[in-house]
Amino acid sequence: MITLILNLKGFSQLIEDMAAALQSSATALIDVSVGSVIRAIFEANASLALWMQWLILQVLKTTRASTSSGPDLDSWMLDFGLTRLPAVPASGIVTFSRFTPSLPATVPVGSIVKTSDGTLSFAVAQDSTVSIWNAAASGYVLPSGIASADLPVVCVTPGSVGNVLSGTITVIAASLPGVDQVINANPLANGIDAESDDAFRTRFQGYLTSRSRATPGAIDNAIMSVRQGLRTVIAPNTGGNGLPMIGAFLVVVDDGSGYPSAQLLSSVATAVDAVRPVGTTFSVVPPQVLTVAATLTVNFGTVIPGSSDIAAIQQSVAIYLNGLGIGDAASITRVAQQAYQASPTLANVSNVLLNGAGMDINPAPYTVIKAGQVQVSTNGG
Repeated sequence: MITLILNLKGFSQLIEDMAAALQSSATALIDVSVGSVIRAIFEANASLALWMQWLILQVLKTTRASTSSGPDLDSWMLDFGLTRLPAVPASGIVTFSRFTPSLPATVPVGSIVKTSDGTLSFAVAQDSTVSIWNAAASGYVLPSGIASADLPVVCVTPGSVGNVLSGTITVIAASLPGVDQVINANPLANGIDAESDDAFRTRFQGYLTSRSRATPGAIDNAIMSVRQGLRTVIAPNTGGNGLPMIGAFLVVVDDGSGYPSAQLLSSVATAVDAVRPVGTTFSVVPPQVLTVAATLTVNFGTVIPGSSDIAAIQQSVAIYLNGLGIGDAASITRVAQQAYQASPTLANVSNVLLNGAGMDINPAPYTVIKAGQVQVSTNGG
């Protein structure tokens, strides 16, 4: 790697150098004191020289991937056919409810709900696996007698801004006949900002090193270029059923939800197919999901805990469990650590159980852990 060192000069140094050059060529003493005509000319030239230095630095900065940023970095990478990964919208579940469930009600796909302050909008998404999905109505039909339904939504604004807390989506933007209220019982997740400059540079390095190799690194780079936030496991000499199979490899992909869409799996398969070794076969599958319920007892000492303290602990533990990668174990001590971090006034954590047992949970291969019910009880305080 070539390191370029520029000998830059400041305003005073430029004036001193010009004065020294002029005096060395003159036969008489030159007046360069402040206010003199020569000093004014020197200062004007020094200002121009500083501007030229700044322009040179800007040109050097934008012509190197290690120093350029924003649109300049995008333009630099585009010469190699690489583009920045866009932001990913947050997604989650909201509950639509009504006071009088005597008649059927329809929630069309694309219906907008908002946060209580109206700053963020979320659109109802299609999920044909939901029991009340009705393709003919292009939406979800709540039958008579059903007071509420949990439906998927996606944030209209991509990025981490959509990862709102539980209980913040409370406004139905447009009238939905027969539906009165909406709320999100759990936080929304998986919203990711557009790829940062540093992450873009790091991915470019993997892109270059994988161009001529059909290796796990090349396959992993191809998958990471599909979209942000993906977690993968690549198992060589393994068939789609997880059993040994020479000449095949298995790719397990998770988008953070545990249930990646068929469209995402298809996109990953297309990316893998472009870099796989000749003569091999592969399968792209979602992970198996293991739901883990957590229970713990907390003690706040002499402090009287509020409902927000308990909610913060529940949310922190759920975020930890949902953030585990494919094959990662759920640790009891980590659960306790999350509780302490969520509430600084917490005095003690005890009786931590995962799925009813006081031990860590090690999932089976190609399995990801997701949070079930997090129950927090108090002892004292």
